[in-house]
Amino acid sequence: MSAAGARSASGEVRVPAYLLNASSTKVTTLSNGMRVATEESAGETVTIGVHVDAGSAFESEKTNGVAHFFEHMVFKGTGKRSAEDIGVEVENLGGQLNAYTSREQTVFVAKCFKKDVAQMGDLLSDVLQNSKLDASLIERERSVILQEKEEVEKNLEEVVMDYLHAAAFQNTSLGYTILGEEKNIKSISRDDLLNYVRTHYTGKRMVIAAAGAVNHEEVVKMAEAKFGGIPAVSSEFDMSSIVVPEFIGSEIKVRDDTLHEVTAAVAFKGASWSDPDYLTYLLIQNLIGSWDRSMGGGNSLNSRLSEVTSNEALAHSFSAFNTSYHATGLFGVSFVAPYDRVDEFCVELMKEFSLLRSITPAELERAKNRVKAAYLMQLDGSSAIAEDIGRQLLTLGRRLTPIEAFLRIDAISMEDVQRVAWDSFRDVDPVVAAIGPLKYFPDYNVWRTRTTAL
Repeated sequence: MSAAGARSASGEVRVPAYLLNASSTKVTTLSNGMRVATEESAGETVTIGVHVDAGSAFESEKTNGVAHFFEHMVFKGTGKRSAEDIGVEVENLGGQLNAYTSREQTVFVAKCFKKDVAQMGDLLSDVLQNSKLDASLIERERSVILQEKEEVEKNLEEVVMDYLHAAAFQNTSLGYTILGEEKNIKSISRDDLLNYVRTHYTGKRMVIAAAGAVNHEEVVKMAEAKFGGIPAVSSEFDMSSIVVPEFIGSEIKVRDDTLHEVTAAVAFKGASWSDPDYLTYLLIQNLIGSWDRSMGGGNSLNSRLSEVTSNEALAHSFSAFNTSYHATGLFGVSFVAPYDRVDEFCVELMKEFSLLRSITPAELERAKNRVKAAYLMQLDGSSAIAEDIGRQLLTLGRRLTPIEAFLRIDAISMEDVQRVAWDSFRDVDPVVAAIGPLKYFPDYNVWRTRTTAL
């Protein structure tokens, strides 16, 4: 799907004028392979983050949870800054400091005035390379993480997504939870943390991304001085040794008749970040849509499934999702439904997949416009832009500009949507996860049979 494919009837490439004025992303590679990427805009503040190509998907069964544990420990003090010093320094700058861990990435991000970028870069460099990882603080943090795990497990929609990964990517690290099992949280040691960082926090797997009132050359100079000593690669780990997780159609169900509704999801093998059909999956996600009963009803509902679900009260909510990773992905729908209407909803849900093969040009054009709008809305502000830059450089090796994204979206045809729907959802083994009173929830063989009718 080439950018040149999106043309008007006269052969002219259609690019909205407002995209032509968008700032460009500058990228410089340091001597150790670390990339520095910036996008400048007007204002007085900057978001700067260190993005690491490392998360729970790079852990072993024994060390599962170590990436998230390190994220918790990183602001607890270094040789020259105590935890209190870090907090006071950030507050004195009027800045913000945060971090998060996903299955394939860990991100440490700061927001500050443009005059303080060098100081904030020094702080990020210090905490990432010189954290003391004090034994007593590690012990204290165990209870904090266990408490976080307890809260996560109360959110059944998150638990279902963890089950979905465990079923789809069995016996691989992509199937692990981000927080790790309780026994791991209780046993992860200082050596485990140090080994993980030494193995995975290497130059070629790290990106410094900044957006806002930022000067590219100044960020490069700071990065070379503060991060240039990080080794380019680790002798203990070879990225090429990673085995692509095999998608396995299967199910995990937990019956609990004390609950009043079913929380569940069904998914198929989806697209990786670099898959040529990635944007086609995004369009399909939009065509299926999402709905929550708090939204009400009416002609503004964004899909057929939304309309029938609202009119017939088949579910409390549903949401199509498109989750991508380096070499694979999950595409599906999560939902919460009354236990005695859940099978009716599942029938309509699977019917929605079959109707993808008969979408109209108007429906496709509407979906394209919604995806474009969502794409731009997700880049609203320096924090969102910096996050997008870091993620894309780690996953694609480059920044996908809005112009290219719009042209590629325009180039998607109804035949593309129909081909992906036929190849991905018809006569295949899905993965299913469910929690709740499952008396009327479809058996796995029923789910499998329903794919043959698509």
